[in-house]
Amino acid sequence: MRGWDSTRSAECFFDGVSFLEKAKSTPPFSIAFLDIYLPHENGVDIAKELQLISPETGIVFVTTSKQHAVEAFSLRALHYLVKPVTTQDIKESFYRFSMLQQKERRSLTVSVGRENKRLYLDEILRLQSANHVTEILLSNDHSVRVWMPIHEVAKSLDNSFLKIQRGLIVNMNYIEQMGVDSCILRNGKRFLLSRKNRTSIREEYNNYAFSRLLDQTGSELGQYK
Repeated sequence: MRGWDSTRSAECFFDGVSFLEKAKSTPPFSIAFLDIYLPHENGVDIAKELQLISPETGIVFVTTSKQHAVEAFSLRALHYLVKPVTTQDIKESFYRFSMLQQKERRSLTVSVGRENKRLYLDEILRLQSANHVTEILLSNDHSVRVWMPIHEVAKSLDNSFLKIQRGLIVNMNYIEQMGVDSCILRNGKRFLLSRKNRTSIREEYNNYAFSRLLDQTGSELGQYK
């Protein structure tokens, strides 16, 4: 199976603290197999921290219940394995990781304190500025604050981002509903559209949504050729 490499080395950790500390090292882990039910920790919480430390690491949940499957999906986990786990399950996880690696994911690198963080554009929910500081909210509800004006950060974004008012840019892939004078994001937050540019904002969003629909329809039709 493509993606499976029997020469890969594995490391085992018995608590989230030591694992997350090691995850800060370079090169990053390719895949992390996380048990959800730990003695004094929750694997989902560890996964959220891991995404901030090492967003390029693929996450696979290993558990005895399907109870957290929806939450795992929201974290974009590679796989959700219910025990007992087989060798085929592990190979499938690596296959999914290799497929993900083949997809080009655009990102931007920002300075946070003394560290540089790489943020994937498809995980950014919105950007908002205040006093020359830009707050970047991620899809996992974590935020990153950078000492850069929003127009400088915006230079690294792609056409999936839309400026809806001064100092506020949203990822159109996370818009749940576009209204006449406001939009609602998937996290339930509602934002007003610029009064001056409402028409052009809605037009840009509609054009983007329509182009995405055509892309998806084309992909589905291609499966039946």
